[in-house]
Amino acid sequence: MATFLLRRLLIAIPTLLIIATLAFVLLRVTPGGPFDGDKPMIPEIRRSIEARYHLDQPLWQQYLRYLGDLAHGDLGPSFQYRNTSVNELIAQGLPVDIAIGGSALLLALLLGCAIGMLAAVRRNTWLDRLGMSIAMLGISLPVFVIAPVLILVFAIQLRWLPPGDWVAGSWRHMLLPVIALAFPYLASIARLMRASTLEVLASPWIRAARARGLPTHTILLKHALRPALLPVIAFLGPAFAGVVTGSIIIETVFGLPGIGRYFITGALNRDYTVVMGVTVLYGALIIVFNLLADLCQAWLDPRVRLR
Repeated sequence: MATFLLRRLLIAIPTLLIIATLAFVLLRVTPGGPFDGDKPMIPEIRRSIEARYHLDQPLWQQYLRYLGDLAHGDLGPSFQYRNTSVNELIAQGLPVDIAIGGSALLLALLLGCAIGMLAAVRRNTWLDRLGMSIAMLGISLPVFVIAPVLILVFAIQLRWLPPGDWVAGSWRHMLLPVIALAFPYLASIARLMRASTLEVLASPWIRAARARGLPTHTILLKHALRPALLPVIAFLGPAFAGVVTGSIIIETVFGLPGIGRYFITGALNRDYTVVMGVTVLYGALIIVFNLLADLCQAWLDPRVRLR
């Protein structure tokens, strides 16, 4: 276990280095700059601003400076949000994304696993067709369609919930964004769970358990659930990183102060440090959650060896 963790951590360092390097290079070769506007800037003022952010230095010096700051956990100052660092922007938006994304993924996991397992147990019945129809609907409908429909029905027509904005700790402001963000993940988890449960139910040890006269709920919960969860756990690694970093569409529709709006604004305004900071954060989250998914797989199935 210790060797496995050490090896994964050693692989993570060059992976993050490659991500940071690609982000740095792609942003620099993109036309335009962080201080290019509709009106031309006075050359003296432009040179002064570029010197403040070290943009007057050669690219290799800017790159080494950025890597040095990154090694110390400093993502640099934002070019567009004056007197504000990228660390501060992420610290403001990340708790919102964690609350919305974590709740959405938990909801998707619970309902998706239940729907998928029920569809597998009641294969080719109306329950199976209903569950898979819901899953197909969730996969087919994009988030930018689901979110406005939820607002139209529950906020405008029924007036049960607020249409947007963010109030920390208010479940009424969280419910619609969580449902909209969870629906596509719920659909994917339900399909994965159904397929893996059908495969597990056809296994020899399940047939042996049935031959011993064990009740169906005992077979499902004690013998089939853990191996059936393995594909779902593998899916949760990148999925959790995706929902935590926030859905840009969800944040835009519901007016949430998450990381996504900073990323989009930074990309449009060539705010190099914000875009690179969010990109590195996203890469780090994928690495961490994939590692946690591997550990959960080894815990769920003793046949999996961390080698």
